[in-house]
This record gives sequence, structure tokens and C-alpha cells, in this order.
Amino acid sequence: MRVHTIVIGAGQAGLATSASLTELGIDHVVLERGRVANAWRTERWDSFRLLTPNWMTRLPNYRYDGTAPNGYMDGEAVVSFFDTYAARIDAPVQEETAVRSVTRRGDRFEVTTDRGRWVADAVVIATGANSLPRVPAFASRLPPDVLQITPTTYKRPELLPAGNVLVVGASASGVQLAAEIRASGRGVTLAVGRHARLPRGYRGADIITWMEGTGILRERAADVRNLDAARGNPSLQLAGSAMPQDLDLNVLQARGVRLAGRLVDADRARLTFAEDLHDRVAEAERRLDKLLSRIDAVADAEGAPAARRPKPVHLPVTPNAADVRADGIETVVWATGFTRSYPWLQVPVVGARTGDIRQRDGVTPVPGLYTVGMRFQRTRKSNWIDGVGDDARCVAEHVAMRAGARLAA
Repeated sequence: MRVHTIVIGAGQAGLATSASLTELGIDHVVLERGRVANAWRTERWDSFRLLTPNWMTRLPNYRYDGTAPNGYMDGEAVVSFFDTYAARIDAPVQEETAVRSVTRRGDRFEVTTDRGRWVADAVVIATGANSLPRVPAFASRLPPDVLQITPTTYKRPELLPAGNVLVVGASASGVQLAAEIRASGRGVTLAVGRHARLPRGYRGADIITWMEGTGILRERAADVRNLDAARGNPSLQLAGSAMPQDLDLNVLQARGVRLAGRLVDADRARLTFAEDLHDRVAEAERRLDKLLSRIDAVADAEGAPAARRPKPVHLPVTPNAADVRADGIETVVWATGFTRSYPWLQVPVVGARTGDIRQRDGVTPVPGLYTVGMRFQRTRKSNWIDGVGDDARCVAEHVAMRAGARLAA
């Protein structure tokens, strides 16, 4: 089958790209391994909510228009939002079509799927920044009867064994799952690595509203001194909920969650934690202070109400080791982030050191190959629902410009 452009992935990045290509009259197809918004549909826990306010749920020519702009969409609403958007833009999505390989054939691309072969002038990889959950190699040395899951497979506490739980990772997913599992009555230990602490609200508005208003989320990749470090920053320690509320290490401790340092090894039943919890917390406090100071400058100029800054995290004496059996741990949740994986991409554009696709503003070194939805692709919010639209337009314009140049030639 022949088409000008193939978009791989029908999440927010793929749908935004499809809308932009349609506006420019570019013939294209969107290949999706599952259904529209597949990761949102199948890889989120039951109580999941967006971290961003509803007003920020917007894609090209479509946005949230409900009665709760300052609320946080639950998983069902997110899927409905994408389903409606796909129908409105009449996105040419081929669902249940898994890509097996992408290869370069002369000046075109051959895309092989489990339902046939396509030939295209351009390919847009819109699979997002998150590919495979990152689980350390030493996880294989845990006792075989300990259940090991990730946030993509966790659904709700009732499906876990009755015993205690170790949650590894204290970014957005880790703190949310630790709180939920603890509320079910299980003992929870949280192994804390790098994290970005934020209050849910500050100076009379949601913290994300301030980050948008101060221009933080619009900061350009081209202006960042160390882009690899920026792309590797931990996700925000926030939670969406029916009523806005903070969810940090102080809150978790008050709810009975036990803290430990970063998990660095497992040898059968024995767990070893790094003695770096104070350093990790101090780093997060410095970043928080810097961010709030930047917000304060704008909030003061706008006459926003005053607010106290969050209290420093209180740290108890934490263990440097634990025993799975003695502590009754029957489940480990690996909330340790994601690693990129493109086993089907047979074009030399993946960096050996980072595993990321090499690109600038979504344009890779291989003519006709693009990305949308990568972390910090063009701006700090490039991989957010609200960030993919501008990036998709940029890439679609490049596709159209290249198509016009080839026709002229």
C-alpha cells in the first residue's frame, strides 16, 4: 500500500499530527498497535487522573469545554476525549495494526506491519517518550513468590496479595500508588530516588497554572544548556484528585508510609538501600525553592494572594537494609520511570548513549523521518497533551515543505 506519510501511534502526538497533516492536505495514515489512546486506555490504574488541570487538555482545534476547568480528568474521561477528537478530525487510524519494522528504501520508507506492508515518503514516530517500564537487573534476584509489577500493570489494591508493599520510585506514579495502597490497609515502604517536589496549589492558583503563566513550560529546547539532563529530570511529584491536595513525602509519612533511600540491590530476601535520602530530599528542596522564587516574582507583580511555602520534608532515621520476609513484603511496584525502545526502527537515528531518537524540533538526520511527542522535543511540555499541538504543526509543515520541494524538482 502506498501513502505519502505514515504516523506511528494514535495517542495525543499521533492524533495532533494527523490533524495538522489533514489541514495541509497531506495524504497519510495513522498506524496504532491497539486502539486510539491505547496507553491511556490499557496502561493506567483505575483511579488515575491527569496531573494537569482540565483547561490544559487541548489539541489542535479542540479542547476541554466542560464545567470543571480546574478539575483533573479521570482515565475514562481522557479516553473519551481522544475518541471524540479522533472522530472529529476524521483521523485515518488503522487500529490493531502493530508495526514490525521501519526501513529506508532509496528515498522512501518501507513500513511492515502485522497486517501488511506500506511504502511512504515520510514517517512520523508519535509513540511518545515512554516506551518500556524501567526495571533494574537485580529485580530478577528477588524471591520468585514476590509479585513484581509496574504502574502500567497495576490496577487497584484489591488485586494485590494481602501482604505489605515496597514502592520503588517517588515521582508522580510512585507517590500516588504508595498513597493508594497504604489507604487499603497494607504496610507500604517507599524507596525514594530523585524527585521533583511541588505543592498542588500556590499563591491562589494551581502550580501548573503558574508554570504556564511564567513561561516555564514554554521554555525552548534550544535555550537549555544541558538538554540531556533536562530530558532526564524526574516527573512532577503531583496528583490529580477530586479535591486538589498536596502529595509529598510529608503527607505520605503522616499517612503511615515508611521512607527509605534509593533501592540499589536485592539479594533474595535482602534489600539494600542507598544512604542518600537526605541528599535527594535536599536536592528537591533546592529545586522547589528556585521554582517558587520565580513564580513569586510574577505573582507579586500580578497582586496574587500571599502564601506560605511548603514545610521542609521531615526525615526520620531510615533503614539501609530490609528483609522481604521479616517485613512481610509480598509485592514490589517498580515506579522507576521508562526507557525508550524502538526494536522495529531499522534506521540509524537512535543515540547509543541515551536511547533517544536524534532529532531537532522533531526533524531527524534522516530526510523524511520525524518525531512528535518526545520529552522536551521543542519545549518543556512537548510530551504533554497541551504541548504536542505546536510540535505537530511544526513537523507537518516540514513534511509539506519537503513534499513541495520534491514536486518542484
